Amino acid sequence: MEQLTMGIKSLELANIGMFVIGGFLIYLAIKKDFEPMLLLPIGFGAILTNLPVIEGIPGIAGPEGVLGILKSAGITTELFPALIFIAVGAMIDFEPLLKMPSMLFFGAAAQFGIFMTLMFALLLGFDINDAAAIGIIGAADGPTSIFVANKFSPNYFGAISVAAYSYMALVPLIQPPVIKLLTTKKERMIRMEYREVRVSKTVKILFPILVTIIAGIIAPISVTLVGLLMFGNLIRESGVLERLSKSAQNELANLVTLLLGITIGSTMHASEFLQLDTLKILGLGLFAFVFDTAGGVLFAKLLNLFVKKKYNPMVGAAGISAFPMSARVIQRLAKEEDPTNFVLMQAVSANVAGQIGSIIAGSVIVALLSRGGF
Repeated sequence: MEQLTMGIKSLELANIGMFVIGGFLIYLAIKKDFEPMLLLPIGFGAILTNLPVIEGIPGIAGPEGVLGILKSAGITTELFPALIFIAVGAMIDFEPLLKMPSMLFFGAAAQFGIFMTLMFALLLGFDINDAAAIGIIGAADGPTSIFVANKFSPNYFGAISVAAYSYMALVPLIQPPVIKLLTTKKERMIRMEYREVRVSKTVKILFPILVTIIAGIIAPISVTLVGLLMFGNLIRESGVLERLSKSAQNELANLVTLLLGITIGSTMHASEFLQLDTLKILGLGLFAFVFDTAGGVLFAKLLNLFVKKKYNPMVGAAGISAFPMSARVIQRLAKEEDPTNFVLMQAVSANVAGQIGSIIAGSVIVALLSRGGF
């Protein structure tokens, strides 16, 4: 009988608090449909890791438990983020960006929040490694956040990962008020010319190869992420690996996302998650997304001072890496102002550019930290 009550006796109030947090993430996934493929496994993982551990029985999230083994094999080794990028690369069509290369600037401008958040994290007392990992939440790219946090901020890994994926899911709620605050109705109604330009298959094949070489030379540490993202895209565009491309987009993406989500959730143990620093990280993560959005919008407004054909400033906000959610948000906002205004292709171009920009920004930070550059 004592064996049956040991779990109850070992249960602490903090564990119950984490059950509530895990349940809330599951609620957002099911009821609100916010990134259910990620938030549901993360929420359930948080519940699993906070179940009482009885002496003599390995906990599921401990080093000998299933989730502990997955963490060591998939996150500590950076395997899961790498595999996710192959899948993402196979899903992305870079053609809209190749038709409008100028959108690359928005992919760069929308990384502004990363560096602003890094500085604010330093002001709040985080050391440079933790501050950089927190700043990467602003990349709006879960695998990149995992990659950097695993290297430089293992103590805050759970909080950073949860913040990154949660705010990605909340992009439809975060971006519209920021955009409306920074733009006028007239600016939101700007129409952008879209010309159908044929992109040859040769260009589509050369693009991932050249991006990998250039990124590998400029920021060698980016090869793991950029290289595998572009490898996935090359599989897609080659035209001779359709079965592998579909497998990467479906089976690989689904399996790794499932394992990644529940493993991230398993890092949310009450002893590490329920602390003041976690609230600071969540606040800074929101700050990063707001400033990313603002950076893209303000950069578009700045360009409009010098160009004849005006950019719709909302498109700048799509430069964050939350693909394709942000592009959809921008098109919805454009239609609210003018039902006949279509800026989806321009927004998708900026969104795709943000995928590359976020990886490069994350890699630059990793490179600087590795060399003591900050």
